[in-house]
Amino acid sequence: MNMQNRIHLSVAHLGGREQEYVKEAFDSNWVTTAGHNIDAFEKDLEKFLGNNSHALALYSGTAAIHLALILMDVKDGDEVLCQSFTYSASANPIFYQRATPVFVDSEEKTWNMSPEHLERAIKDRIKKGKKPKAVIPVHLYGMPASMDEILAIAAKYEIPVIEDAAESLGSVYKGINCGTFGDLSILSFNGNKIITTAGGGVLVSGNQELIRKALYLSTQARDATTHYQHSQIGYNYRMSNILAGIGRAQMQVLPQRIEQRRKNNIYYREHLSCIDGISFLTESSPDIFSNYWLTTILVDKAKTGGADWKAIQEKLEEANIESRPLWKPMHLQPVFRDCPFYGDGTSDALFEKGLCLPSGSILSEEDLQRVVEVIRKTVKCDTR
Repeated sequence: MNMQNRIHLSVAHLGGREQEYVKEAFDSNWVTTAGHNIDAFEKDLEKFLGNNSHALALYSGTAAIHLALILMDVKDGDEVLCQSFTYSASANPIFYQRATPVFVDSEEKTWNMSPEHLERAIKDRIKKGKKPKAVIPVHLYGMPASMDEILAIAAKYEIPVIEDAAESLGSVYKGINCGTFGDLSILSFNGNKIITTAGGGVLVSGNQELIRKALYLSTQARDATTHYQHSQIGYNYRMSNILAGIGRAQMQVLPQRIEQRRKNNIYYREHLSCIDGISFLTESSPDIFSNYWLTTILVDKAKTGGADWKAIQEKLEEANIESRPLWKPMHLQPVFRDCPFYGDGTSDALFEKGLCLPSGSILSEEDLQRVVEVIRKTVKCDTR
């Protein structure tokens, strides 16, 4: 048994003031879905994101996507275009609305939604008499998608954009923060994200009226009457004042968390670049700034002497180090097997070759050294 401390993929990293704000919620007896922490957390997010953003704190990023689909009038029988290379939470809410996901493959440079396949999908769905009601691009692992092209295509066909920025708080595309591009955008504060509220998410929009409607829906859609009256179905999706207190403290250390994740990425690239057959997802131009939420590698076993990502993962696990394969594309998932897909196999190939390395901001240099040593023992450096 390996007795060294476990190195995790990505865990919560507290900033120091979380207990202060949580205590404030208890001391004021505001421990439900209202209170000063919620207001302050939303304002902190709006200030950070800029771009005339309005934020609504919810209990998960999945809830935020669900509300976004409702606000875009997605319903039974509709179709929604969704990036295939993502976590299932991007697509599951489409099924909540009894709509059908139409999955779109990735492009090689960002690993995110391919504008080429997106437009092909739109044209074909319209030809079949099913114009999509929304499109959901994702900034995977913190890498911004090609938003200029995606937004232009969506505008051309008058399809609203729901931007999944769950993994990309702090990432920037051409001077604009991810999480502000969509008609509606979502962020996640799950425990493994760059900052956390223990569990939570946020819906963001430049349209304040959409956020007002989302607030109404997220608090059980109670009408403005003295008695309890409901004219439509609502949801219990609002974030609690306790969790928002954690978020307030986390926002104060967000710049440091981004810096540390980026330093992790630099360290891995500097110390693994000698290995022929290992490559990294990196920023494709100076216009792109990734928070590098997770550092990811592709392993080409034809160049490594037969070692693939599974061999590296096995050796890391033997050394008590957690790693994780890349997301399995949604069009390959059993639950979505009957859904349309437009692509050329790019995300399939990424899934077959990719591995996520430990990337938490809490990692020490000694931790990073342990990871690198295991990988370099598994796949030798090319010293020629």
